[in-house]
Amino acid sequence: MPLGALSLSNSSHVELPKSFDPREVERRWYSLWESRGYFRHSSGSQQPPYCIQLPPPNVTGTLHMGHAFQQTLMDALIRYHRMRGFNANWVVGTDHAGIATQIVVERQLESEGKTRHDLGREGFIKRVWEWKQQSGSTITRQMRRLGASANWTFADTEGRKAGYFTMDSRMSRAVVEVFVRLHEDGLIYRGKRLVNWDPELGTAVSDLEVDREEEDGKIWEIRYPLENGGGSVVVATTRPETMLGDVAVAVNPKDERYTKLVGKRVRLPLTGRAIPVIADDYVDPEFGTGCVKITPAHDFNDYAVGQRHKLPQISVMGLDAKMNENAPMAYRGLDRFEARKRILADLKSQNLLVSEKPYKLRVPRSGRTGVIVEPMLTDQWFIKMDGLARRGLAAAANGDVKFFPEHWTTTYNQWLENIQDWCISRQLWWGHQIPAWYDDRGNIYVGRSEDEAKKKASAKGHRGTLKRDDDVLDTWFSSALVPFTSLGWPEETPDLKRFLPSSVLVTGFDIIFFWVARMIMMTLHFTGKIPFQHVYINALVRDAEGEKMSKSKGNTLDPLDLIDGISLEGLLEKSTVGLLRGEHKAKVEKYIRAHYPSGIPSFGADAMRFTFASLATYARTLNFDLSRCEGYRNFCNKLWNATRFVLMNCEGTDTGLDESMPLERSFADEWIVAALQEAEQEVELGFDEYRFDNAARAIYEFVWNEYCDWYVELAKVQLAGGSEAQQRATRRTLVRVLEAILRLSHPIIPFITEELWQKVAPLAGKNDPSIMLQPYPKSDIEKRAPHAASRIAILKGLTNACRSLRSEMGLSPAEKVAALVEGDVTSVGAEVLRPYFMALAKLSEVRFLDVLPSSPAPVAVVYPFRVMLDVKIDVAAERARLQKEISRVEGEIAKCNAKLSNPNFVKRAKAAVVAQERERLATFLATLQQLKDQLDKLNP
Repeated sequence: MPLGALSLSNSSHVELPKSFDPREVERRWYSLWESRGYFRHSSGSQQPPYCIQLPPPNVTGTLHMGHAFQQTLMDALIRYHRMRGFNANWVVGTDHAGIATQIVVERQLESEGKTRHDLGREGFIKRVWEWKQQSGSTITRQMRRLGASANWTFADTEGRKAGYFTMDSRMSRAVVEVFVRLHEDGLIYRGKRLVNWDPELGTAVSDLEVDREEEDGKIWEIRYPLENGGGSVVVATTRPETMLGDVAVAVNPKDERYTKLVGKRVRLPLTGRAIPVIADDYVDPEFGTGCVKITPAHDFNDYAVGQRHKLPQISVMGLDAKMNENAPMAYRGLDRFEARKRILADLKSQNLLVSEKPYKLRVPRSGRTGVIVEPMLTDQWFIKMDGLARRGLAAAANGDVKFFPEHWTTTYNQWLENIQDWCISRQLWWGHQIPAWYDDRGNIYVGRSEDEAKKKASAKGHRGTLKRDDDVLDTWFSSALVPFTSLGWPEETPDLKRFLPSSVLVTGFDIIFFWVARMIMMTLHFTGKIPFQHVYINALVRDAEGEKMSKSKGNTLDPLDLIDGISLEGLLEKSTVGLLRGEHKAKVEKYIRAHYPSGIPSFGADAMRFTFASLATYARTLNFDLSRCEGYRNFCNKLWNATRFVLMNCEGTDTGLDESMPLERSFADEWIVAALQEAEQEVELGFDEYRFDNAARAIYEFVWNEYCDWYVELAKVQLAGGSEAQQRATRRTLVRVLEAILRLSHPIIPFITEELWQKVAPLAGKNDPSIMLQPYPKSDIEKRAPHAASRIAILKGLTNACRSLRSEMGLSPAEKVAALVEGDVTSVGAEVLRPYFMALAKLSEVRFLDVLPSSPAPVAVVYPFRVMLDVKIDVAAERARLQKEISRVEGEIAKCNAKLSNPNFVKRAKAAVVAQERERLATFLATLQQLKDQLDKLNP
């Protein structure tokens, strides 16, 4: 039976609503997945293991764009491997976040007019635990909204379905065990070293907790008289208050200006002390005067210089950042900045202040309190890192741990090659209290418990009481252990054997030093294994203009607002909470009104996840544009509507389930099945190489371009006029390719694919309770169909050519016209394309000719054919239309040129705006040339 004109079958019942409502679908399916245990691993499974460790978010935290981006990628990987038959285990938990959590609870107490000292240490810790039980699961609830198929009950000693907590009883026992063993191995020691000190928190902080941004400051030049009275040297400093602790003046040994001064001594102003002039390569002759003050107790670079030259260390500040007893009497007790003013005034009065100049500074501020951190000499606990680092370097060098992209290996190596001992103690109350006790003579006893410490003290003849160290461990200490402690270490558990090393770590480049490297070193030391085989370094999420997201700028986005939507009023309110300065509020409001004048629409979790996957390249940063979310929401709607069409035409009909019934597949059926194999191969390669963008693009292009835009339209032709065997084959192909599409897309867009799969699966002969339990599609090279693909390519070319000709000639898309085609029909089997070509191009007829007639009508070339629409043209009217359009386009070109020739526009406008204007100009120029070519054809 020949294929005829298009007509739709409406005989079956439509079960899907007309539009996709993400909120209802997401709420219903996630709770079902979790309650049925689909996220759990299998304890007795013989399947190959696949494990991912979640970078544990702070228990105080809420989901931000970086979290949502990372977790989308992790969830896509875990769902993909789960469907491929792996014993998948996504290990999750939350970090106790020592500083952040203590600040939160201290602020609560502050609102009650109390301090932690009013409660005492034990009472304060109890209060923190109470807060944690009430408010500490916010981020895990938000992860569920994103669709994270995490193994929530794994390592969950608290029974809160939130994974481990780095201070739960089991993890805490492992932390103590690690500390004791490291101390027994001689790798942990206590000493006085320079650390970042937050004077407001009263604790050492890590480099990661220090923000260094450029600020306007000043640089002062100060005269230091030579001790022999034969002149002076001038030093430059941005921190004159620290000069009271100077122990030397340094110059570069190659700086000929100061060669004769090396070895002499100068008088340190305001103190009367004499200090030497030394030579050291550290000094930059171009900085200031080429002479720098050396203050080992208050500067990290100076500390290193002091170590090389065996200089004394004089600390002139206390832990409260006030000048201490080592400062001259006139400055003792003054805050460091008040002391700065007094010192400068005194220098000026003694004619020793040479100059004061504006200067751009990279000021180190505490990320938690905003105060300027002070390099401070304090007694701290440290881990010796050199030996551990050698093993860490070897793990990357021999390929045991591989970075994606590979260039991040260099960053990892550079840090380990220049590693310093790790300060692991913090002066806080919340955290793992250091398991060390002191006797009244200051001797230290490290033990797993106080009883063990007492036994060690007794063995050394001490019978008195012991006092426990007040400090707690750096939060990063326990985080460095999670690859093995979360799996049950120090016990040799089945999970430890099965899931260590894990398969991949997904994390940001900013914590390669603080977390990735330390996990590798610690896991190697305690288990002899690497913690993970691959490290995928994801990009940093920035706003649409490439700016870093910041609450003070107003450009931060809440992932849940993208999922659920938010009004302009709601967005303004939440974005200005906590902003105390009026100018900051005004700036934020202006930004939000300009960028989100109607608030943020609801995109749903799937659209947001698809957007993240599409942006996950190997780049260092990604620019997040809401318009991309809109595009992927449209994709979800397209997939929904395609499924509605399939259900309308296939439910209640023969979809080829009875294998004994005849099937007559068309070249279109063969082509879409073959195209599916190519898409499956591209997606697999994308996941294997952590090129989520390539996987997302392959899914998008196949679903939107091939299946929905082309095959569904071709299927309409076949369903309207095909034989029973042809229609059965078409319905079978429609259903089975769609069912495979849903499985292919599920790791990235889990909610909509589950909802649609439930309706489509029975038509494909499948009846599992969830798409999550289905095998992932696997490309089959035997299903390639090059002959069908070449026919489709010609059909697409002819159809697109007719559409372009319609547009050129100003014809209505609904107006049916005849098409004239010149070329060898038989060599490519073009005759079989006729019914499809007529339907897709909306033609009244198609005539294949040896030669096209002479006509002013435009001609399109689709090798090996030439195509013309059989439309009579009023040459005079068409010439007038073209001339009018040429004038309009020339006017637009003039406007573009005027903008781009304006240096103020090019200099001040954002790069994206300038690029867009140049793109508009190029488009107008191309259009102008086409119009002129058409006009030339009409001229006699």
